Amino acid sequence: MGPQHPSTHGVLRLILEMDGETVKSIRPGIGFLHTGIEKNMEYKTWTQGVTYVTRMDYVAPLFNEAVYCLAVEKLLGITDDIPERANVIRVLMMELNRIASHLVAMGTGGMEIGALTVMTIAFREREMILDFFEAISGLRMNHAFIRPGGVANDLPEDGISHLRTIVDWLKKHLPEYAAFCNENPIFIGRQSGVGVMDLTAATMMGMSGPPLRATGYAWDLRKTQPYCGYETYDFDVVTWDSDDCYGRFRIRLQECWESLKIVEQCIERLERTQGQPVMVADQKIAWPAQLSVGADGQGNSNEHIKHIMGESMEALIHHFKIVTEGFRVPVGQVYQAIESPKGELACHVVSDGGTRPYRVHFRDPGFNHLQAIPMMCEGGMMSDVVVAIASLDPVLGGVDR
Repeated sequence: MGPQHPSTHGVLRLILEMDGETVKSIRPGIGFLHTGIEKNMEYKTWTQGVTYVTRMDYVAPLFNEAVYCLAVEKLLGITDDIPERANVIRVLMMELNRIASHLVAMGTGGMEIGALTVMTIAFREREMILDFFEAISGLRMNHAFIRPGGVANDLPEDGISHLRTIVDWLKKHLPEYAAFCNENPIFIGRQSGVGVMDLTAATMMGMSGPPLRATGYAWDLRKTQPYCGYETYDFDVVTWDSDDCYGRFRIRLQECWESLKIVEQCIERLERTQGQPVMVADQKIAWPAQLSVGADGQGNSNEHIKHIMGESMEALIHHFKIVTEGFRVPVGQVYQAIESPKGELACHVVSDGGTRPYRVHFRDPGFNHLQAIPMMCEGGMMSDVVVAIASLDPVLGGVDR
């Protein structure tokens, strides 16, 4: 199957041995989207690395940015110096991105079994979220918005009102997914009892995220190993007890509501911290400083470049040095893990004391999940392979980095 098979989305090959319609053996072949991102990062500054990692998971790019920046900040020893407003914006962007990612997982998962309407409405809601991302960062995806030391820029003037519009829209339309799927006997029949992985098998294969929580195990790094102030937010860890594809779908659907709860708490905190900095105070690290997107939604605003380009030679020299050479990171190595929509996303960073990473390696949850496909699918029907893969929500950009 594949890599051109529609259900493998062009970048995954599955080698199957069949007995009629029964799968006797299955082996996933990856590497069809190999980008060399990790190696390329060794030749770029620490900040430039963000533009690479964001492309590993093009469905949930902000999580790759966040885990990399948290690792760099840990090496720099500035984790506690990140401004509160920067952390709130990070949490806001990640939770909106979690909803958008789950919408893609549920929508394309429905499409794989013929429930095309689920996909069309999922992309309708996702579009609302991407519009907000574009208003803040200038980009719909691959934002490079989260930077070492904070975030690139603050929300626009109408950011809060835009957020409230999105929250109201999602509250109105998220119930449609339950109406479409939770009461549909065909949808339930195609997913129930398919791709079963109990807790023992899931932990043995290194699974995390919705596939692990579908076994009833409440493991969520936002609770167990909190970061960015997640311990101060009120939300629940969603679990299910069916061990199958349907349980993974139900978890993603309910997690959209939990993320919405966090977004509403972020709105309150953003109103309280209005005007506070969004980048660490140390000018030897902060890049760019007080950036704001231009009125046309593209490029830097005139207010940002006026001082650097027209008022201070020292500011221009500093800007040139930090952009072209970058800052130095102390010798050492760290491992930082966060809870992405797909599971445990982690970054192992090694520094030799220079302005570029010595080594960066990502632990992408999709890699572990794809290796579990034989356990999930062997002995089942060929038609169930498509459903099982969709329930894992893998993104090959992270697997084939």
